[in-house]
Amino acid sequence: MGEWIRRFVLEERRLEFPFVGLTLVALIGGIASRWVAPGAEGAFWVAAYLLGGFYGVMDGAMALRRGRLDVNLLMLLSAMGAALIGHAEEGATLLFLFSLSNALQTIALERTRRAIRQLLNLRPPVARRIRGGEEETIPIEAIEVGDHLLVRPGERIPADGVVVAGSSTADESLLTGESMPVPKGPGDPVFEGTLNGHGALEIRVTHPASDTMLARIVHLVEEAQAQRARTQQSIDRFEQRYTWAVLAGAALTLILSALWGEAFDRAFYRAMTLLVVASPCALVISTPAAFLSAIAAGARRGLLFKGGMALEALARVRVVALDKTGTLTENRVTVQAVRVLNGNHPDAVLALAAAVEARSEHPIARAIVEEARARGLSFPEIREVNARPGLGVIGFANAHAIWVGSPRLFQQEGIPLPDEVSAMLEEVQRAGRTPLLVYDGQWRGLIEVADRVRPEAAEAVEALRRLGIEVVMLTGDHPAVAHAVAQAVGIRRVEARLLPEEKLERIHSLARSIGPVAMVGDGMNDAPALAAASVGIAMGKMGSDVAIETADVVLLQEDLRRVAEAIALARAAMRTVWRNLAFASGVIVLLVALTFGLGIPLPLAVVGHEGSTLLVVLHGLRLLRWRGQSPGGGKNPLSV
Repeated sequence: MGEWIRRFVLEERRLEFPFVGLTLVALIGGIASRWVAPGAEGAFWVAAYLLGGFYGVMDGAMALRRGRLDVNLLMLLSAMGAALIGHAEEGATLLFLFSLSNALQTIALERTRRAIRQLLNLRPPVARRIRGGEEETIPIEAIEVGDHLLVRPGERIPADGVVVAGSSTADESLLTGESMPVPKGPGDPVFEGTLNGHGALEIRVTHPASDTMLARIVHLVEEAQAQRARTQQSIDRFEQRYTWAVLAGAALTLILSALWGEAFDRAFYRAMTLLVVASPCALVISTPAAFLSAIAAGARRGLLFKGGMALEALARVRVVALDKTGTLTENRVTVQAVRVLNGNHPDAVLALAAAVEARSEHPIARAIVEEARARGLSFPEIREVNARPGLGVIGFANAHAIWVGSPRLFQQEGIPLPDEVSAMLEEVQRAGRTPLLVYDGQWRGLIEVADRVRPEAAEAVEALRRLGIEVVMLTGDHPAVAHAVAQAVGIRRVEARLLPEEKLERIHSLARSIGPVAMVGDGMNDAPALAAASVGIAMGKMGSDVAIETADVVLLQEDLRRVAEAIALARAAMRTVWRNLAFASGVIVLLVALTFGLGIPLPLAVVGHEGSTLLVVLHGLRLLRWRGQSPGGGKNPLSV
């Protein structure tokens, strides 16, 4: 029972707004009792102080236990001081407005957390499990890895898994930002909480509930929101010194006023007013209000920032280094062209190669077979094959040998290349493609394969350039291939044939010569470079644990344009922070000047102080409505 009360009252702060309302009632009652029941107002002031100061005392006590002073102490001292000199109604007004401001801040910042936690509501309460050929309805908590689940059209998928039967589409927009439904068929992954489309699916569960993509997103963002940015850490350190300075300033004001012969009550009142107007509430909330909102806005769009430090670092980035394979390209080999020799037809050359490659699981072999099937070609499956790793494969049909492979295969087999074939090879390699020769005693032709460039890559590079970002390719691939991809997407600076340690050296060199570097990679093999860069950005739908651990930002949707979007959001967050800090500082200076120059009353000082704090919070919350760049590159009306 005691634990429930502690969580309900202190952690969840469920009584904060009721206490604010009761404080207002007590304040009105105290003022009214002066005319209705003189002498009874003391009870109302006690109630207003107890209710209005409850959470301030709790927060201040927790800060003191950590050896810190905070703004709660300044407010409480000012309210108590007002009561001591006979201005209890002004102290009660201060506590009402301060508690109201804190309650509104709690609600406002809770919006950013609720925006993430609402993702968990995507999880359906029950699932249909298929066991022994029969369907049973089970709670979501009872799902186990390996279970087969039936998902009907229009239902949310209850677990991460792989489709084993059926075909449909899935709306993954709330998790990855993917705007179009994603086709799903046997072998395709599906994610918990996404919406099934028109067809029924049978899926096999591959991850426990605690390790689904949805759960990992929520965990990552909650961790990010708990992490303090460098700006926030600096302000927190400043707050301690500043609080002591305000206390010393109030004491000095009281002493100097007494020395100048001013009445004690008047001097004390001014000192209490100074405690209020100089309090750094708005300064302290400036950074978290903006960063928590930006993290929540990013998560809704498939941009996971690992805290405010990642936002700060990304906002300063001047260079983006892109890996080639799996980042600029899809890491999926496809047939680009079929060249023929000796009068053969391209389809005949492709069918012959597919017959030899049909039983191979190599990516290039799969690309050839898929292309042949896509063209509707029929070909026999040659079962007797001799694979030569890294070179190619030799098939045997009716004691007749068929070679399909790289030029090195033929060099090792002692088969000379005619001048026509050599010229064709040079042309293909200059284009950055991989050649596969087809030979069965006669030169049949050449198949060009290449890793397909992402269709949005050129637009993504241009979007980065519009932000003033230098774009560089760092890859371990062959220079000809690297330059061909770079030319296709518009990258001017290319570093190829780099070993992992050479990638790290290039990143450090770019940082020294140009400025902070963001490295974008697909996760596993780019982990060292991701860690070495000022900001590591991992692409992919949570596919690599190494990427998650190493990178500072994770792009759930495999869309390179999200890199520019993440940088734009980080810059918008930092602009919001600096505007907040400038406004909060200006208000403090103005109110302090008015306190000494005009002697503004305590209630007016409270309104100015708490009003500025709420404006700072609301300005930060504008980032929740951030929509970034439109697909054509124009600025969205809701961007900040």
